[in-house]
Amino acid sequence: MNPTPASERTFRAIDVIRKKRDSGELSRNEIESMVNAYTRGEIPDYQVSAWLMAVVLRGMTRAETAALTDAMLRSGEVLDLSSLPAKKVDKHSTGGVGDKTSLVLAPLAAAAGIVVPMISGRGLGHTGGTLDKLEAIPGFNVNLPVAQFRHVLEACGCAMIGQTAEIAPADRKLYALRDVTGTVESPYLICASIMSKKLAEGIDALVLDVKTGSGAFMKNEKDAAFLAELMVETGERMGKQVVALITDMDQPLGCMIGNALEVVEVVEVLRGEGPEDLRQLCLELAGWMLHLGGVAASVGEGKSRSEKLIASGKALEKFRQMVELQGGDPRTLDDPKKLPQAQHTTTLSSPKHGYLASLQCEQIGTACVILGGGRERKEDSVDPAVGIALHKKVGDAVSAGEPLATIYYNAETRAARAMQMLEESYQIAESPAREKRPLIHRVIGKPGEKN
Repeated sequence: MNPTPASERTFRAIDVIRKKRDSGELSRNEIESMVNAYTRGEIPDYQVSAWLMAVVLRGMTRAETAALTDAMLRSGEVLDLSSLPAKKVDKHSTGGVGDKTSLVLAPLAAAAGIVVPMISGRGLGHTGGTLDKLEAIPGFNVNLPVAQFRHVLEACGCAMIGQTAEIAPADRKLYALRDVTGTVESPYLICASIMSKKLAEGIDALVLDVKTGSGAFMKNEKDAAFLAELMVETGERMGKQVVALITDMDQPLGCMIGNALEVVEVVEVLRGEGPEDLRQLCLELAGWMLHLGGVAASVGEGKSRSEKLIASGKALEKFRQMVELQGGDPRTLDDPKKLPQAQHTTTLSSPKHGYLASLQCEQIGTACVILGGGRERKEDSVDPAVGIALHKKVGDAVSAGEPLATIYYNAETRAARAMQMLEESYQIAESPAREKRPLIHRVIGKPGEKN
C-alpha cells in the first residue's frame, strides 16, 4: 500500500475555504488536494460548496485558474493521440441559439487532414447542445467508449461524443454541485470546466467561439472578452495554441432552431448553400483550425481551402463517413424527411410594414425549449422534431402579413406558449437600423499569422 504524500496528509478543506474567503491566493498543492479529495469522495458537498462560493465572490488569479484546470484535467484520463500523425485541433463554443457550427467544422477540418477529437455537451438553458443535434440523426451514438472514439478518429479523422466516465471526472462532479449552489457563472470556474475537458482530448490547439449578445450567457462583450482572455492564457500556460473569437449572438445563428431542423441546415452549408451568417462564421472558424493545425500558412488560406473542400463535396462526404461510423443513418443527409418530423406547423406573420429592428435571441431559444426542443428540467427528454424556422433576420424589410417564422410542433399547448414568446421577441421599426452588428467582434490570442 502506497503511503499518502505528506502534502495530502496535512490538507484540511476548512483551511482552503478560509484562505479563499479571505482573498488569499491558493497554492497549486492546495487546489490539487481540494479537487482530488472531492473527486475521491473524501470531503462533503457542503465544504466544496462553501469553497466554490468563495471563488465566485473573491475570484482567482491566473495561476490559480491554471492550477484548477490542470487538477480537473488530471483527475481522469488524458487521451494520448500521438499515434495519429496529424495535428489534433478542436473548437468550442460557449453556447448560443441556432449555433450548429460544430457539426460543420469537425468534418470540414478532418477533410483538410486535421484530426478533430470533439467531446461536446447537451443543451443548457436556452442554448442548444451539439449532442442533442447529433442524436436527431437516427441511430447516431454519442456515447462511445474511449477505444471506439479512437477507432472512429483513426478511420475518418473526426469523432463527436459526450463526456465519458474517464474524462475529467472532477468536472462532472463539480459542475453538478455548481448547478445547484448558484456558482455556475464564475468565469474562473467556467474556464476550468471547459478547458479541463478540452485539454483531456489530447489536442495540440483549440479554437474558441465566445458568444456575446442577447442570446449568449455572456451578454456583455467586456465579460465575454474577459472569459476569452482567461481561457486563451490558461491554454497557453499548458502548452497549447489557443485563439478565441468573440462572435455575435444578438440574433440566432442561421435560420433553423431545433435539433433535426439544424441538422438540415448543417447539410445545406456542407453543400455550399445555407444562410450567409452561418456559412461565414464556419469559414472563419475553419480558417483558424486549419491554420493552427499546420495545413494552412494563414487564416485566409485556411478559409479558401475550406471553401474548396465544401465545393468539392469532400467535407460532406467526411460528415457522412463519421455519421455511419457512429451508427447513424447516412440516408438522412440526402433525404431530410428521414429525420424526425413534427406533426404540425403554424406561422407567425408580421403585424405591419417596416424593418426587423431586433430579435430577443434568448426568448427565441426559450421558445424552442418550450416546444420540447430543449430541457425545461434536467429529467426532461428532448423532442428532436420540433423547432423554429426564421424567415427574416435583423435588418430585413417586412410587409404586413408576411411570414416572420414557422413553428414546428407536436403539442398544441406548447405551441401556444411558444408563439406568445416568439411574438414578443420581434421588434419592427419604420426605418432600417443605421449600423449592423458585426458577426465577429474581435479575435483574442492570434497565434501565428492573422490573415
